[in-house]
Amino acid sequence: VQLQAFGGGLVQDGGSLRLSCAGSGMTFSALGWYRQAPGKQRELVAIIFSDDSIEYANSVKGRFTISRGNARNTVSLQMNSLKAEDTAVYYCHGRSIINKHFWGQGTEVTVSS
Repeated sequence: VQLQAFGGGLVQDGGSLRLSCAGSGMTFSALGWYRQAPGKQRELVAIIFSDDSIEYANSVKGRFTISRGNARNTVSLQMNSLKAEDTAVYYCHGRSIINKHFWGQGTEVTVSS
């Protein structure tokens, strides 16, 4: 089982970035993104379930959009109106039907003010 994340980088305050993740090795019941800022705990950013229901962290609602690709094991996160507080390492996350968790490698997002 593998989750491979793409995207990330450095962007100015108010800018946009897109993260993508491709999963392989199994069918995931949920795919999403978590992030971890320096000195903070890892937190949920957005998650999309197999029934296409979606949850967002309150801090990103209205700015970030999660979506699945045509291949159901791909997920993207469009991040608009980025703020300095969005700076973190972002991790792709997958959940199996038996609630086992899988993680991709982190990708850094840095928003400069």
